[in-house]
Order: sequence, then C-alpha cells, then structure tokens
Amino acid sequence: MFVVRWLNEHLEEVFLVIFSMIMVVVIAMQVFMRYIMEASLAWSEELARYCFIWLVYLGISYGVKKQRHIKVDVMLLLLRDKGKIILNIVANLLFLGFALFVVYYGYDVASRLLAWGQRSPALQLPMGLVYMATPIGMGLTIIRLIQQLIKQFKTLLGKDEYDVKTEQERLLDIQDIEEDVERGKNKL
Repeated sequence: MFVVRWLNEHLEEVFLVIFSMIMVVVIAMQVFMRYIMEASLAWSEELARYCFIWLVYLGISYGVKKQRHIKVDVMLLLLRDKGKIILNIVANLLFLGFALFVVYYGYDVASRLLAWGQRSPALQLPMGLVYMATPIGMGLTIIRLIQQLIKQFKTLLGKDEYDVKTEQERLLDIQDIEEDVERGKNKL
C-alpha cells in the first residue's frame, strides 16, 4: 500500500525531474562540444527534443493533480463554494472527454508508427515510443481528473473537504504564510 501511495503522490514528479535533468545535461554537453571542442553531437538535440515532448505530456498530468492547469478565474469570482465546485466538475468533465479523445487517437498513431518500424534519425529510437508520450501522459491525466472528480463529488455530498481557489486567492495565501514566517523570525 505504501508503494501505491508513494507512486500516486510522486510519479509525475520523478519523471519530470529525470527528463529535465537529461535535457539540461545533454544541452550543456552540446554547448560545450560546439564552442569549446568545436565539434557537435549528432544525437543531443534529438534527445533533448524527445525529453521535452515527454516532459510536456507528463506536466499536463502534474498540473491536473495539483489543480494548477490553465483556467479562467472570472467565473469563480462570481460563485460561492458549491457553485465553484460545480463549475470545476463541469470543466473537469469537459477536459476528461478531451483527454479520452486524445488517448484514443494518440494510441492509434503511436501503435501504427511502432508497427511500421519508423526510427528517429540520430538515436535510432522507435518513433512510436516518442509518440507514446501522448497517450501515456493523457492517460495519467485521465486518472488525475477522475481523482479530482471523486473529491469534488464527495465534497458536494458533504463527505470530504475540497477548496476551490482562484489564482489570486492562492497568491494571497502564499503572502499570508510568508508574513507568518517573518513574524515568527522577529519573535525569536
């Protein structure tokens, strides 16, 4: 159970860090090779590009998990607690429909590329693996959306606590925390 809980909390974060580190190291190596050694690596830009693609799709899932995906807060300002939750449910259901569509067609494209055996020019990676970023990342997004929807429905039924905040409210919370920390330092 501990492993499942840990994966639920940190899966995207681990892969986001790994892909980011690979990108930084590979790009730094390429800069070093070009400007110091006056030779370039044929595979570095391709690897960095493919890491970035995976980073983007896993980042979508992470944004949904943290409820930090792109949204317009204007309607949230006009609504009260349950209204905000209902609006979030509607938005998440629409996003879920889109994600299901992307997974279905993304998997179709990726599996065709795997079947054809197309490979990347420099690294000779199967291009289907690169394209699998779409259905895998959006599949994780679907899982995160379902988790959010369960919390939201439980809150509407009074069985859970789910707080919907605008970006402005989140910033004000951060400022309050910073002020509390500063006051705590001054007391010492």
